[in-house]
Amino acid sequence: MSGLGIALIGALIVVVLLVMFVVGGYNRLVALRNRYKNAYSQIDVQLKRRYDLIPNLVETAKGYLKHERGTLEAVITARNAASSASARAVANPGDPAAMRELSSAETALTGTLSRLFALSEAYPDLKANTTMMRLMEELTSTENKVAFARQAYNDSVMTYNTQREVFPSNIIAGVFNFGPAELFVIESPEQKEAPKVQF
Repeated sequence: MSGLGIALIGALIVVVLLVMFVVGGYNRLVALRNRYKNAYSQIDVQLKRRYDLIPNLVETAKGYLKHERGTLEAVITARNAASSASARAVANPGDPAAMRELSSAETALTGTLSRLFALSEAYPDLKANTTMMRLMEELTSTENKVAFARQAYNDSVMTYNTQREVFPSNIIAGVFNFGPAELFVIESPEQKEAPKVQF
């Protein structure tokens, strides 16, 4: 075999290895992107459950909180805004603007729910209402599930972002337009904890 033949075989081997490396890196980034999108879908399931509970909670409280109409309307408005923001985030969970909007809307919703819970403390009949107690317990449970799902999502985003930023994966990420994913961050201290329900 001539020197030219050996050089061609060597070049072919290098090209095959390079292609395998690029394909492997690309597939790893795709898998990590799909993992964080799946993790966000778990958040979405819990947020939808939360959004479905809120109108029932408000409806139950309406009879008792006749003089607190502004708070009840604020809860519904915040719920609708958070639901809309969640729908935009579902379309592209890695979009920084959508995730910031969702985080902000969730912060506002948590604040209005906290006001509703504080008001319910002033109405003993409402506190004793079994439907209200059950709904508040379900909402608290859902808040905890959202927190766990958010943690899993943020872990997946961190793994994806790390992989797309390290060398040589950053070259593959740049060539194939793998953009950074946004964490689902907590903007205010009151959202760090689930709303407190005391009876």
